[in-house]
Amino acid sequence: MEKAILRQIVEGQKKDLFPKIEIVERELLAELRKWLADSRVLALTGIRRCGKSTLLKEIMQSSGGWCYANFEDERFLDFRAQDFELLNEVLIESYGNARTYFFDEVQNIEKFETFVRRLQDQGKKVIITGSNASLLSREFGTRLTGRYKSFEIFPFSFREFLEFKKVKRSKNDIFIAEKRVALLKLFEEYMAVGGLPEYLKNLDKDYIRNVYENILYKDVIVRYAIRKQKVIKELVNMLGTSIASPFTYNSLKTSLGLSNAITVKEYISYLQNAYLFFELQRFSYSVKQQLNSPRKIYLVDSAFHNICGLNFSENKGRVLEDAVFIELKRKGKEVYYYSNKSECDFVIKEGSKITKAVQVCYSLGKGNREREINGLLEAMGKFGLKEGMIVTYEQSEEIKVNNKKIAVVPAFMWMLEYAP
Repeated sequence: MEKAILRQIVEGQKKDLFPKIEIVERELLAELRKWLADSRVLALTGIRRCGKSTLLKEIMQSSGGWCYANFEDERFLDFRAQDFELLNEVLIESYGNARTYFFDEVQNIEKFETFVRRLQDQGKKVIITGSNASLLSREFGTRLTGRYKSFEIFPFSFREFLEFKKVKRSKNDIFIAEKRVALLKLFEEYMAVGGLPEYLKNLDKDYIRNVYENILYKDVIVRYAIRKQKVIKELVNMLGTSIASPFTYNSLKTSLGLSNAITVKEYISYLQNAYLFFELQRFSYSVKQQLNSPRKIYLVDSAFHNICGLNFSENKGRVLEDAVFIELKRKGKEVYYYSNKSECDFVIKEGSKITKAVQVCYSLGKGNREREINGLLEAMGKFGLKEGMIVTYEQSEEIKVNNKKIAVVPAFMWMLEYAP
């Protein structure tokens, strides 16, 4: 690329870097600031439009001596790895001799990791964002093993959603009837619209459709050169209507009319790399049994349930379970489901032990009470847990069975106060 064009891009991005808008401070920001003095590259990955770029700018505002380039700018289409040194000259001319380099959506440039490694060798701090999980496993795996620290970024949590809505609250709000009702209503809205920051500003359904299509086409179909586009679209619809339900690669293979289950496995891995879906494995002490057991699938944000037609039959219990799973992922937990005689939705592993068991249901009633409690108790007994939790939409209760205690908690309270 010509230096004049690079200068035009860098200066234009610099001018528009901090628009005069109110920004929700992300929960992860404080943790990220702790690592600014560390020598490793910081890599922020997550689904498109979940707020990675804004988070990057929040970090910039608490740092000094930095420079910035956003590679999602269409003017970078002709940029190649050999242009990095020229870009570096332009960045120095524009920002001065920066200590910290911020690169947005850097995975768009092939062999970017070579330049990042060189900057790191020169004592520079490098912070990057990317919309694909394989950014780390493949590109970084060869050049920067042990020299980077990764963070997964998700759409707004319910806590951040309340911040966006300018809701001021205290811990005692859950004990005050009017405030508790108001929080429940806000949670109902959160479950309907999700947590993608830009969508929350205008609730434009076309925006969500465009985000979804960009993920499917740019981050999956184009990135992995998929020729069977109809098949992967059918797969996405199947997964979207099967949230929180067990599946096997073979069952999906048959439903899609494919001859090989490996194709299904690969396609799902691509969708996971793009952070659209997440697989959940059944817990087993046997790795072989764990790998061969049915899996479950979850969707990254509830806006896609309601906007993209991924959930044709309304099922509030599954959507609630999906939201609880994503909250556990957001907290960085290692999560599995438990299934034997009965089933427990989530068990959380810390180190080599299962330390928590969580059941999710929209409401506890005559039709499901025994089943939900027994599933949780079986998991608690299996892993020697004295306490467990059932997350519901709005019910509260404490259940004691023998020497075990089960807290029944509304989901909005769980997300604000109890989530591990």
